[in-house]
Amino acid sequence: MSCINVSNQKELEEIAEKLGKLVNSGDVICMVGDLGAGKTTFIQALAIGLGVKDYVTSPTFTLINEYEGRIPLYHFDVYRINHIDEMENLGYEEYFYGDGVCAIEWADLIKDILPYDYLWIEIKITGAESRQICFIGTNDYYREIAGELLEK
Repeated sequence: MSCINVSNQKELEEIAEKLGKLVNSGDVICMVGDLGAGKTTFIQALAIGLGVKDYVTSPTFTLINEYEGRIPLYHFDVYRINHIDEMENLGYEEYFYGDGVCAIEWADLIKDILPYDYLWIEIKITGAESRQICFIGTNDYYREIAGELLEK
């Protein structure tokens, strides 16, 4: 696990926007962190890096929002999921193994169905505005991306 500390929301957004420029079709980004840690803010900035023009909102009640950018962004928020079977009803595999980038908030709730490889991002609240962002890549590709994100 590699971590970086940010002192404000702007720094968090800069890292996320950089990630949006690095990701490729088929990438899966798993987000975890407490309520208010900045998962949605991170994905909004990721979308900017992907060239998404629409305003990105958390799909808390719809579970998934789709956005067009350099490559499609599939934004999942599975916080309200009661059972993993609900993901089957969404046709999640078409998204996870499709042509876009999947960004999944509360990914720990669906860990059993995640693809084998992904970039795991945990945001920890360390102060009123400060956060620690930790990255775990499941393969060399994602570890390389994490390494680039840690470079200022």
